[in-house]
Formats: sequence, C-alpha cells, structure tokens
Amino acid sequence: MFFQILLLCLITAVPTLELRASIPYGILVGSRSPLITPGPLWWFGVASVCIASNILLGWALYWLLPLFFAVLDSLPLFNRYAEPLISRARRKLSPYVEKYGTVGVALFIGIPLPGSGVYTGSLGAFVLGMGRRKFMLSCVLGVLIAGTAVTAITLLVQAGMSLPFWAEWVIKDH
Repeated sequence: MFFQILLLCLITAVPTLELRASIPYGILVGSRSPLITPGPLWWFGVASVCIASNILLGWALYWLLPLFFAVLDSLPLFNRYAEPLISRARRKLSPYVEKYGTVGVALFIGIPLPGSGVYTGSLGAFVLGMGRRKFMLSCVLGVLIAGTAVTAITLLVQAGMSLPFWAEWVIKDH
C-alpha cells in the first residue's frame, strides 16, 4: 500500500502529468502494475492521495519561487532580458489579478488540460504578484475542481470498460 501511494505521489509530481495522469493510473491500472504490491486502492483513496499531493506540490512551488527568482536575478542575462518583461507583465496584469485573482487562478489550475495545473498556476500567480494566502486558496479550489473532473471521467471510463456478468457469459465460447 505504501508503494502505491508513493507511486501516485511521484506521478502527480511530474510537471505535464500531475493528477490528470495519476488518478486514471491509480484507478484503472494501479493494482495490476508490477511495480507495486497487489491490492487495489479504492477510487476515493486514489483521488484523495493525488489531490492532497497536488495541493502540497503547488504550495511548495509557490513557496520556493522567490528563492528560484533570487538565483536567476543574480545572472546578468536574466536581468537584462527577462526582468523587464516580467516587470511589464506584472504592471499590466496586476489589476486583473486583484479583480479576478483567486477565482481566475483556481479556474486555470482546475482545467484538466496540459499546460494548466499547479506548476503553471503557481508561476503565473507569483509573477503577477498574487498574495500567498490568495494563491493557497486558489490552489486548493483549482486542484479540487481538476481532481473531481478527472475522477468522474475516469470512473465513467471504468464503468464503460467493465461488462456486466451476463454480457461476459454471452461473449464466452460455449
């Protein structure tokens, strides 16, 4: 069980995959994978682990971004080319973040498509000057939206993949 949870957290931590891949993996493939011990996790357990790890990942990223930008700030090329662009983006977009900030970032994180998610959401919120508490709230809301959508879609796919007992009996060769 520990290795199942660890594998779900590792898949969730992959930048382009996040919980868009870890929830379907955990529900559809998880117990049949040779990498983990037998014993399926219940769909609610899979969703809970993936959602919690994605929220914690977003918070950690947002918390580490000032350190990352401090290191980049020491590089002459960054100061010369990227810093003016970031400053201009902050100045132009800051009013919009103040007006739609929490809801806008939450919806951006919540869209379960590649290119959105906590990596891009935390970077965008940081660059645009969103406060830490507002980002934490929008991260939780966005991940809950994405996790609910991905779990629902995965469960619908799983229900479509499994046949009722009578259909399996009809298909079998007698």
